[in-house]
Amino acid sequence: MQLTEDQISEFLRADPTFFERNAHLLTEIYLPSPHGSGTVSLAERQQLAQRDKIRVLEAKLSELIQFGEENDVISEKVHRLSLGILSARNFEALTETVVDNLREDFQVPHVALRLWAKPQSEEDSPRDEFSSVDEELRSWAQGLVTPYCGHRAGLDVDSWFGETSAPLKSYALVALRGESVFGLLAMASEDERRFYPEMGTMYLKRIGELVSVALLRYLL
Repeated sequence: MQLTEDQISEFLRADPTFFERNAHLLTEIYLPSPHGSGTVSLAERQQLAQRDKIRVLEAKLSELIQFGEENDVISEKVHRLSLGILSARNFEALTETVVDNLREDFQVPHVALRLWAKPQSEEDSPRDEFSSVDEELRSWAQGLVTPYCGHRAGLDVDSWFGETSAPLKSYALVALRGESVFGLLAMASEDERRFYPEMGTMYLKRIGELVSVALLRYLL
């Protein structure tokens, strides 16, 4: 009676010492090579399979190390931003610190702040940060739970950045909030790959929280 493949598999699983008792079969049984033409012994096939698994694991480990190093770099940049925010002595110094840090440290070419809360000091009222923002955009920002990243939010914010050398193609918009949303931190780039919907927003959210808390000191 000819055994089926299932019966053979069941037998080998039920008797894990079979190949220990018949070690010679490991070198006598030949299987197709997984890396091209020809055949290899069962033992060699097992070694090749283990090497392939090791290569996959090494690639994953390398990827995790790379992600970790990139996160360390970003964390250091956020730390420097935090120190700059803490050292700012007035509203002007604070906003300049935020904008300059994002431009220089994070390489964001265009950065703007818009606030629809009232400033504590009337001297700050004429600043661009307090320029009028339409109700539609305010309402949209109120529902912004996580930072928006993409190619077009459906709202016109290009004028916030002044004249640009080329059309803006990607945006990141972060709601600034206390008890409610009181403004937006807007970033933009001519590179359509700079901000995209699938990108991680954890650090953008943290930056938004830092900037929000710092700005509340200067708002009514």
